[in-house]
Amino acid sequence: MRTQLFFSVILFCTAPLLLSAQETATVSGRILDASNEQPVELVTIFVKGGKTSVTSDERGFFAIQVPANERVALGFRRVAFKESNADVLPLPPGARFALDVRLAPIESNLEVVISERRLDDAGLVREKNIEALKLLPSSTGNLESVLPHIALGTNMGTGGELSSQYQVRGGNYDENLVYVNDFEIYRPQLIRAGQQEGLTFPNIDLVRDLSFSSGGFQSKYGDKLSSVLDVKYKRPDSLRASASASLLGASAHVEGSIKSKKDTYRAFRYLAGARYKTTRLLLGSLDVEGEYVPNFTDVQAYLTYDLNRDWQLGVIGNYNRSKYNFIPESLVRAFGLVNYALQIRTAFEGQEVDDFTQAMGGVSLTYLPDRERNPLYHKILASAWRSQENERFDILGYYILGELEENLGSGDFGEIVNILGTGTQQTWIRNYLTADVVNAEYRGGIELQRDETEAGLTRSHFLQWSAKWQNEQITDKINEWERLDSALYSLPYDTNFLFVRRVLKTRNNLQSDRFSAFFQDTWTWRKDGVREFQVTGGVRGQYWNLNKDWFVTPRVQLLYKPLNIRQDISWRLATGMYFQPAFYREMRRPDGTVNTDLAAQKSAHVVGGFTYDFLWGKRRPVKMRLITEAYYKQMWDLVSYDLDNVRIRYAGENNSTGYATGLDVRLNGEFVKGAESWINLSILRTREALDGVQHKKREIGDLQGYDVKDVPRPTDRIVTVSTYFQDYLRKNKNITMQLNFTIGTGLPFGIPDNNVIYRNPYRFANYYRVDIGFGFQLWKKDWLSRKPHHFLRFTRNTWASLEVFNLLAVANEASNTWIKAITNVQYAIPNYLTGRRVNLRVRMDF
Repeated sequence: MRTQLFFSVILFCTAPLLLSAQETATVSGRILDASNEQPVELVTIFVKGGKTSVTSDERGFFAIQVPANERVALGFRRVAFKESNADVLPLPPGARFALDVRLAPIESNLEVVISERRLDDAGLVREKNIEALKLLPSSTGNLESVLPHIALGTNMGTGGELSSQYQVRGGNYDENLVYVNDFEIYRPQLIRAGQQEGLTFPNIDLVRDLSFSSGGFQSKYGDKLSSVLDVKYKRPDSLRASASASLLGASAHVEGSIKSKKDTYRAFRYLAGARYKTTRLLLGSLDVEGEYVPNFTDVQAYLTYDLNRDWQLGVIGNYNRSKYNFIPESLVRAFGLVNYALQIRTAFEGQEVDDFTQAMGGVSLTYLPDRERNPLYHKILASAWRSQENERFDILGYYILGELEENLGSGDFGEIVNILGTGTQQTWIRNYLTADVVNAEYRGGIELQRDETEAGLTRSHFLQWSAKWQNEQITDKINEWERLDSALYSLPYDTNFLFVRRVLKTRNNLQSDRFSAFFQDTWTWRKDGVREFQVTGGVRGQYWNLNKDWFVTPRVQLLYKPLNIRQDISWRLATGMYFQPAFYREMRRPDGTVNTDLAAQKSAHVVGGFTYDFLWGKRRPVKMRLITEAYYKQMWDLVSYDLDNVRIRYAGENNSTGYATGLDVRLNGEFVKGAESWINLSILRTREALDGVQHKKREIGDLQGYDVKDVPRPTDRIVTVSTYFQDYLRKNKNITMQLNFTIGTGLPFGIPDNNVIYRNPYRFANYYRVDIGFGFQLWKKDWLSRKPHHFLRFTRNTWASLEVFNLLAVANEASNTWIKAITNVQYAIPNYLTGRRVNLRVRMDF
């Protein structure tokens, strides 16, 4: 039955959206606790003076039928909360109307807030149901790992399940902005493999909600080419805590507030969390045998003090350390074709020791008065971030590459019968990098609104502006070399000299200042029962004293929502210029030198789409949402790069032009009543052309090749389908299932040292990944009356889950290791991601 419902929803969304005429309209929405932004269930919603009433579900959602063409008063009532009312203007038959309700606890000094759901900011996907994300099976434990399942045009990076890096609409990981409470977040620079990657900054236990834009975002967000993730931490009103543990690590958090008895507006609020992660369970499934010792820790706190009704002081702090030690022992890896199977066998000596330590501190002062008294607000932010990164490799590998016997009847079946090459590969690295970023910013805004009550007309302007200064200091010591020996000959081979394959030995010191600012105005025009129209226009500017580069970029977003039709649909169009000035990694050439004259990478975005909210079902309707966007990005002054696992190897020159275009579709809703799920489809084409290069393409058997206009960019994943599906036992909702399913076409790659004319001509195998989790609710505080002596009664909620990662045990490819024989023939040895693993997890809320 549920399978039929699942496919019926998909077919429904691809058919014309027609609704029959009705004598009623529908009011739907979500009810949250104003003190902690958590959903409130069992709220009674009723039509005053009528007989219709419904209750909100466990996620706070409700939908109630009201008479059409009549003014209706709705009531919201629940024990321990202040009762509230909402006035709903006359709605045409079949119309949909959305309300967001925040109920205030009786003992709090908060007020009930009921607001009509307005148009979302252009292109932003908002997620407030963070509790559902916590149940999602994740091998990284990072918030970013869920983005490919909930955000438009987002897919996993080359690190797969070992990494939280993500790619958005043909961009790489460095092209994404991340903010936490308006503080911009930075990341390590030297990480080269998913095994080294630890915990990212956003702590999901502290998150209140998140917003994500895949392109065409507003001027208030910074200067990157691809996307923005805007995370807001909680504003706690009562004491809460949580703890979780699994075979992959542990976490804990505490939150609460201390209120003044003399001044009801004065309060101290605290939010703190600690996390520990180890990926030894996952790394044990890799085909490189050895001793893996990964240890990743993160501690952070967010403290706020309400000085009075209008002023708030905030402090945020974070300490993050990632240590990765690896002593490889042996490798046996088979690859190739059915009729031409190869195998490499390697014995190792030496070890790898990596240490990435980051610390961040920030302070904010916010003035946010009551809008009726003063519509002007101010915010001052200052922060400092430091990253100390150390890479130490000294690994020696002795390898044999040979052809396997394929004859099942042979006594040597599966053994090497023809040796293609033997040799030694030695990697020696001593890299040290220190990065310091200090900034200060002033933000301001004012809301100007004019209401014409009799005409039902509302017009408003919301002006925002900012000025920011940032200082950056980079110290980078590079000392690495690689030696490749084939059949006792060192490559590259020379009869007179002994050469190693690659040598880098440089020291770079950079210090610079950036100055940036933005101004934008959001103009909203609304005619009750007719339409709502919103235009956001703004400009950003930046100056960098290192290369004297400056720019000004305009951005515009238009949103339109008709209010006099039965369908609840809104349309949006966004366009603008998005420039990305270089950080340190883009400036560093392959030979280790730094190009301080590197100009900002540039792009122009055009994004158009719609959001359609509808109710599925007649007897017990559930809310669904369909989001569709088409986009085109023209890019120039690009810095070309190659991907090696999660490491991005930049050319250090503005030597490329390109484009990205595609279509993204997301459907989310309750395919199963009370359990929200998502389906994402992304179709992408991103291409580039290196300046001054005539690219060629070769077919099988064609030695000369033919000219082509452009070639695939390293992130050209043509099709991606990702699904997050939830279900539960019909007779026992305390037993749940969460399923992640991802399919993606393979990323392109080329031959090292020969990836210019014939650029990225090959592709990795398609990516397939299925993760599944089974949740068991062991305790819920509502059971106390039935089970007063339960051993878990000291908790509010307790969940246990069994997670299976890579259920189908697919050997997905992350990168290649290239082996060159003395004959100068190169062999691509695939490096695979992790196999199937089982994880146990327990989570308690207090």
